[in-house]
Amino acid sequence: MHLLLGQTITFSADPFKEPLAGCAKHERRGAVAIDGGMITDLGPADDLRTKYPQAQVTDYGDALISPGFVDAHAHYPQTAIIASWGKRLIDWLNSYTFPEESRFGDPAHAAEIAETYFDLVTAAGTTTTVSYCTIHPESVDAYFTAAAARGLRVLGGKTCMDRNAPDTLQDTAQSAYDDSKALLDRWHGRDRLSYVITPRFAPTSTPEQLDALGALWAENPDVLMQTHISEQHEEIAWVADLFPDAKDYLDVYERFGLIGPGALFGHAIHLTDRERDRIREVDASLIHCPTSNLFIGSGLFDMGGLMEQGHRIGLATDTGGGSSFSMLRTMAAAYEVGQLAGTPLHPAQLWWLATEGSAHALHMADRIGTLAPGSEADLAVIDLSSTHAIAQRAARAEDIWQAIFPTIMMGDDRAIKAVWANGSCLKS
Repeated sequence: MHLLLGQTITFSADPFKEPLAGCAKHERRGAVAIDGGMITDLGPADDLRTKYPQAQVTDYGDALISPGFVDAHAHYPQTAIIASWGKRLIDWLNSYTFPEESRFGDPAHAAEIAETYFDLVTAAGTTTTVSYCTIHPESVDAYFTAAAARGLRVLGGKTCMDRNAPDTLQDTAQSAYDDSKALLDRWHGRDRLSYVITPRFAPTSTPEQLDALGALWAENPDVLMQTHISEQHEEIAWVADLFPDAKDYLDVYERFGLIGPGALFGHAIHLTDRERDRIREVDASLIHCPTSNLFIGSGLFDMGGLMEQGHRIGLATDTGGGSSFSMLRTMAAAYEVGQLAGTPLHPAQLWWLATEGSAHALHMADRIGTLAPGSEADLAVIDLSSTHAIAQRAARAEDIWQAIFPTIMMGDDRAIKAVWANGSCLKS
């Protein structure tokens, strides 16, 4: 038994659906009890110290003990090309992404980048990632191997493409199915790892490949499926040219069995009314990638309208199209997008999105993203006065959310005091 002491916040309801005053509880001097990789108790520090007198204690003072951040959409193979200059989506893929991803057939390169990636995201307080790998099975092996060594709960899959990509990055409909099935059998459910069926997006898959991956998902309905949708107007027009008989972008995926509960649609900025209604109807998830949407100039995600309609929505860095590995910076960008869209987000909503909200989008809120007893012990301990600029503003805070907000807007890895995964301390 180990007690972690500090400030705690727990959500009893979705802050997008319930009044903020009633959906979150702040414990100024709280404690989280962990044992065997699980959170076993939560409450005031004095109560838990009395209840567990023999427990080992780590006191983080005024730091905030939070669930580890959940990054619901990333491309770990793009780690080394993050912050590459100035391209729209298709040019960016051709200029930076595809040349880099072509290197991942080399197991040594894949392993090196996977190690670097997890070093960076762990330093930023992220304990769960959902990543696209490359067409190479070696890239998937490297990702899961590096995560398992750290005890992380992560999700990912082989990215499948059989057209409109360099020859070095094309598979076939059959090899996409065969490789994905073999990787799924090898990794899904092993340690804390989950396989995700991963067509990159409609323009880089033939109808035959999309059909094969839809069949694989039908055979394995317990796994998730991830892809991209409606990120930029040029992309939507390209899809319309490639699939002239489809009603819209979403209809392409639906024709091949690639929508439903467990579908994760990245970006989803320019959805039609029909697409919005259908995604909500089938209970698929939308993944908001604000730093990427700003960096590549894609547009403004309609968080307010989509939440009001009742969508599942997660938050993500989209590295390396996104410009940061940090979910703090991602929350800040989500706030800025909300301001531009006329629907500013409260700090409670931002924090929920980066933790429990993203876990909910992944259908994993019973395991990660919360401090609830029975959840897995994945935690980030946040210093709310990590820099002079942040500290002087936080000192004027009138409540916990005013104290947290400067760290959301100006925080970086210096704010991450400690990271725990599966009950073990990875960063201290």
